[in-house]
Amino acid sequence: MKLLWIGALLSTLALGTSHADILTKEIDYQVNGVTMRGFMAYDNTTEAERPGVLIVHEWWGMNDYARKRARMLAVMGYTAFALDMYGDGKQAHHPDDAGKFSSEVMKNQELARARFNGALEVLRKEKTVDPNRIAAIGYCFGGAVALQMARYGVDLKGVASFHGNLAPVSPAEPGAIKAKLLVLTGGDDPFVPAEQVEQFKQEMDAAKADYRVIVYPGARHSFTNPGADEFGKKFNLPLAYDKAADEASWREMQDFFNEVLK
Repeated sequence: MKLLWIGALLSTLALGTSHADILTKEIDYQVNGVTMRGFMAYDNTTEAERPGVLIVHEWWGMNDYARKRARMLAVMGYTAFALDMYGDGKQAHHPDDAGKFSSEVMKNQELARARFNGALEVLRKEKTVDPNRIAAIGYCFGGAVALQMARYGVDLKGVASFHGNLAPVSPAEPGAIKAKLLVLTGGDDPFVPAEQVEQFKQEMDAAKADYRVIVYPGARHSFTNPGADEFGKKFNLPLAYDKAADEASWREMQDFFNEVLK
């Protein structure tokens, strides 16, 4: 595995805390002969093992927004790994490309599972990580990926989806889901309408899953991303950042991880 060190980042500069020395590194890893480009972050002031969190990016690809969330999780005391679902760190800069890249993955679930599990193995082998305490979060496309992996029974303690699509590629079988689930969605998200939310609840009840759904009234798609307004206007998409929903959903995730990763 090829490690490209970025170097230590003082969190007083990056995220406004004086108690952590956040080390970040770009990581190249192989999945079925394809080079994947991930990003890892953790507090370097301790050698103690800690829980790990996988981050699955939006449909735009493994970009700076995913890196930002990794740093935020590192400040909270986790080792965070933003994975690459497209290969070679590929990013989309237009919705047409984003739709193409994400569809290629979602239509090939053997590929999706291999890429998710490949990243999971990288995180499990990281020296700072307790391999028995790993969770995953995902945004938009990434939320759909993380939830589908949970449906397959991937061994995770928890999965949190932020404005992710809730429709299954294949529904969960009863008893298959090992992870506890937290779904954070917008009440005015046309990509995740109320009908889809209700169908998800019915699916989870039938699967006997441990889950919670929180709907933020008025929040639109991509409500956690400060760049959503710009993307929405540029491409005429129903996207909008919602500061209150962003902060509230992050707090919910923190409480969730305090429960499932303790």
